[in-house]
Amino acid sequence: MNALPIRLTIDKAWQQWHEDKDPIAREWLVVHYASLIKFVAGRLAAGLPKRVDTGDLISAGVFGLMNAIDRFDPLQGFTFETYAVPRIRGAILDSLRALDWVPRSVRSHSRAIETAIAELEHSLKRAPSDEEIAAKLEISDEEFQKRLANIAASSVGPLDHIVADSTPTSTHSDMHKATSPDAVVEAEELRKVMRQEIKKLPDRERTVLVLYYEENLTLSEIGEVLGVTESRVSQIHTKAVLQLRSRMHLADVV
Repeated sequence: MNALPIRLTIDKAWQQWHEDKDPIAREWLVVHYASLIKFVAGRLAAGLPKRVDTGDLISAGVFGLMNAIDRFDPLQGFTFETYAVPRIRGAILDSLRALDWVPRSVRSHSRAIETAIAELEHSLKRAPSDEEIAAKLEISDEEFQKRLANIAASSVGPLDHIVADSTPTSTHSDMHKATSPDAVVEAEELRKVMRQEIKKLPDRERTVLVLYYEENLTLSEIGEVLGVTESRVSQIHTKAVLQLRSRMHLADVV
């Protein structure tokens, strides 16, 4: 995005946009907050195949940012950054879903693993091991690890998907509905539940999620901490996410 010839303070730009719907002020706000798009797109792109163009993610994120600017109401009590980031992320995820680039076999394996985890946790009253999940699926442990790796390579914002996929379509597929106060509150409640479920994961899976999402370490850095390879961390991360998804879906049923 090119710099604009007119210099405005952030307060002045918001004032002109809210009061006069000045298109120059709106464009200035888009430029000013463009770094939010790059941050979200970069975070999501880190786990995507190289064939996915980061530039396409940024382009999709611009629409999310513009929508956030159009609908932001400071009286709701949110800072703009807090309000905008989920909408930018949602716009990017929607664009990726529209591409439907994940192979059917990977989707099928992901669902099968989730189901196996849910059934085993119900019968064992604890988190199942990799070997137990593989046995449930009637595959070798080597094949199970291969499937985890394939799922990891096709994942997009895994924890965002847990929230999005556990929320009724009416609250997240349409950008107007996704900005409603009820949707914001519901999504936050789901995140609280998700954080509680993370605490119940086995130590290894919980550690990986905490280091990745809270400490912002890369998978490679986490591997160095745990003394395992980056690919192994990716498999552990994927299994943890599938465990969370199975629990969130089970909570919906119960």
